[in-house]
Amino acid sequence: MKINENVSLKDLNTFGVEAKTKYYSEISNLLDIEALFEWKSKNNLPALLLGGGSNLLFKNDFDGMIAKVCLMGKDIAKEDDEAVYVSAAAGENWHDFVRWTIDQGFAGLENLSLIPGSVGAAPIQNIGAYGVELSNTLHSLQAVNLETADILEFDKELCQFGYRESFFKSQALDKLLITSVTFRLPKKPEWHINYAGLREALAGEVLTADVISQAVISERQRKLPNPSQIGNAGSFFKNPVMKVTDFETLKSDHEGLPGFPQTHNDEVKTSAGWLIDQCGWKGHRVGDAGVSDKHALVLVNHGNATGSELWQVAEDIIASVEGKFGVTLEPEPRVIK
Repeated sequence: MKINENVSLKDLNTFGVEAKTKYYSEISNLLDIEALFEWKSKNNLPALLLGGGSNLLFKNDFDGMIAKVCLMGKDIAKEDDEAVYVSAAAGENWHDFVRWTIDQGFAGLENLSLIPGSVGAAPIQNIGAYGVELSNTLHSLQAVNLETADILEFDKELCQFGYRESFFKSQALDKLLITSVTFRLPKKPEWHINYAGLREALAGEVLTADVISQAVISERQRKLPNPSQIGNAGSFFKNPVMKVTDFETLKSDHEGLPGFPQTHNDEVKTSAGWLIDQCGWKGHRVGDAGVSDKHALVLVNHGNATGSELWQVAEDIIASVEGKFGVTLEPEPRVIK
């Protein structure tokens, strides 16, 4: 494992924020994982695992080791009468992997097209879009414990998935290095298109995984800014989930408040973007830090914003929404302070 010092992170995070890490390495094979384990055992410094850098905001330089996971490979692991099981190494680009499964004739991941990031980072956040979450199709994953060097296998239950949550985020952040993920893709797919925008885009279409994927891609490109053109990390805030009674009370005071019933009948998810938009934040800008004029849920770096400046905008939005609606927003990205 080659270790570099004082490395710029500007090109390694989709916000394009300038920050430096004291040490930087890339994990491409088992020997690199062993070397990282040895480094951690000998150095009293934090180690942060980096995927695609699409779910991070660096407020300051990082005084430790950032290890970018570059493990590559994907294949069809097995199949049975009902499903095909496909596996991908943690460093694979998520969208490229989704499109690969579709090209192989498999369905199940199409709604998650064009989400930035890597395969290994996807379970940590339990990524989701257009009515589908990664947990819907995850079968198992393999990880290495960086404190003991043990190789561990997790089924879906052990992952403890929740809304943008998992065991790896809540209890094992930077302690486990996810090395590969296996998905169960049904041979008889169930299409999920009952989502505003997607439903209209697919009206009259013969549904296939590719058709749905292309519609999702078009919708995301229409609504969300491209990180290669303007720095951002996609949706910056989680959609708030609240009890039905609290939602109805809030809706009685704010006509038009959207609500989406959850699996638990006593909960409703509302739109963070709608709340932020109602507070007048869309298109807001202070220096180079601001909010997208395409979607109020997306913070953007117009060029040279610092992580602290972007976080200040986020804190101002949180305070604004709480003041108007009494709802406390939570950030989706990990904020490295």
